[in-house]
Amino acid sequence: MPIAAENRELSPYTGWTRAHWERSADQLLLAVRPYASPGRGLINLPGARPSWSGPRSDGLEGYARTWLLAALRVAGAGGEDPHGHLDRYADGLAAGTRQPVPTGQLDPASPDAWPLTTHVPQAIVESASVALGLRLTRPWLWDKLDDRTRRRTVDWLLPALGPSPVDNNWWLFGLTVAGFLQDAGIETDRAAATIERALARVDQWYLGDGWYSDGPHRSFDHYNGWALHFYPVLHAHLGENQELLDRYGPRLHAQLDAHARMFGADGAPMPYGRSLTYRFAAAAAPWLGALTGHTPLTPGATRRLASGSLKYFLDRPPGRGATDAAGLLTLGWHGPYPPVIQHYSGPASPYWAAKGYLGLLLPPEHPVWTAVEEPLPAETEDATATLGPPGLLVQATVDDGLVRLHNHGSNNHVGGGADEDPCYSRFAYSTGTGPTARGVPDNHFGLMSQGESTTRGPATPLGSGPGWAASLSEPRPGPPGVRIVSVTLAHGRAELRAHLVIGAAPGTPVRQTGWATTPGRTGQLHPVHGYSAEVRRLPAGSTLFGPGSELLALDGTTGATQSLFVALASLTARPDPGPVHALADVQVTGHTVRITWRDGTACRLVLDPASPTVRTEDE
Repeated sequence: MPIAAENRELSPYTGWTRAHWERSADQLLLAVRPYASPGRGLINLPGARPSWSGPRSDGLEGYARTWLLAALRVAGAGGEDPHGHLDRYADGLAAGTRQPVPTGQLDPASPDAWPLTTHVPQAIVESASVALGLRLTRPWLWDKLDDRTRRRTVDWLLPALGPSPVDNNWWLFGLTVAGFLQDAGIETDRAAATIERALARVDQWYLGDGWYSDGPHRSFDHYNGWALHFYPVLHAHLGENQELLDRYGPRLHAQLDAHARMFGADGAPMPYGRSLTYRFAAAAAPWLGALTGHTPLTPGATRRLASGSLKYFLDRPPGRGATDAAGLLTLGWHGPYPPVIQHYSGPASPYWAAKGYLGLLLPPEHPVWTAVEEPLPAETEDATATLGPPGLLVQATVDDGLVRLHNHGSNNHVGGGADEDPCYSRFAYSTGTGPTARGVPDNHFGLMSQGESTTRGPATPLGSGPGWAASLSEPRPGPPGVRIVSVTLAHGRAELRAHLVIGAAPGTPVRQTGWATTPGRTGQLHPVHGYSAEVRRLPAGSTLFGPGSELLALDGTTGATQSLFVALASLTARPDPGPVHALADVQVTGHTVRITWRDGTACRLVLDPASPTVRTEDE
């Protein structure tokens, strides 16, 4: 997507400036115009994959999510609208709400009508984007609408103030609708009750250090930033509610320290969790921190992170980036990639990436636009960071800019951990690899039966500390009573992966797999204890990063009631890396593992079945 000339003095890392943000927003909006319905109430983007709610719901999604982008673009320009975005979306608002219908199916007799939120649950999601866009542009659009259109719009929005039909971040959609109605002086008591109820529910999922679970299960992913922080903090900011901002702003501040560590030097967000097709929506939380003042990031670091992420997806040839030849966002990551698409995703779902444009609300003279870019954490030093509440361990290396995320506590969002979802079930993710979609799972440890590995099962955190994290899981399907205690230690590019299998019958086969790599990335895996000496190379199929990948695997068998398996692993983008076993000396005695890293630092890992511990050698 050709956008604007680079400025390497202001932006030495990305070259991108505010002009790139404004022009790319306009290009994304102009690209969807040919797909608008006759009255512009729906935007029916092409795509063979229907969402769960039907094509009319998909058309509403196309309107609502691109409308949010248009609202951020125009509000950020102080109402200036050289491309006439507001007029088009005002027309669509009037047409869509004129006579809403209780179905998600299209009908030639009502080509613009929106589905009712009372009958089509997905419409509740889209009502939040409609309402937020109206709140952002109120002086230039809502206040100039005729009374009849305003009344019909309110009638369509009001049912969203009821209890959420889904017990996760969906509670915040009603809050967002209520925030607009409250500002507009409409049904203010009911709106206030909705806001209070939604925040009370979300507060139950806050676990500290800036981390929310997306619902009552241990689901940690980008929804923490682009939903669970985004809506409450932005609502408090737009409503100038200092009490709420004092309550939720510090949580955002705490989150952003960890969030900034999960971007590679190339701008890639960490690809883990669901809805990855929202892509650069991952930049929403850093922008929100700058907008409200609740951020540990400097203005230059904020823009470097956000612009790096936007450029990572848009500055690529059509079909190999976020957009296709027509300039439309695709369902995928680097181009279309169906394996990571959820059942609720329609052709317009990727346009929730609009949240990543939140920075446009900051005026051009704000330091976030005028400060010189500063490096990301992944560009400053080799480092690990332990994220306690979600049980995650972040590992970054400066020489290749890769970031790895070791997962010892995040599970699937549905049912508390249906582990067949590769975007939640792996032990590790990175900004440059995997996860595998089918076939051999990458970064996995499991019991083997008839050539197939058990799934991990929900991960329960057992503890974490500097450079390490541990968890307990019960493999599925597996023999009753079998448990696996797993620990990852990270140092530089090296990883030590240890698994204590408890309760399996002697002679049970196990397998450890490594990173699923494509050209330009090297994965290494070395047996230390419990495995055979043979390292197998296996084809692993497609990932987000390409159609073909391969990984290394180690095999072993259980012995006694408690069997320990230890391996060294590594992922790097450096050419011709030295062997991973040269990065550490590892000695195993019983359930104790002593590690001396190449730089001389040492630690001792004790895998107690109830509570693994890690100590430095001099303790």
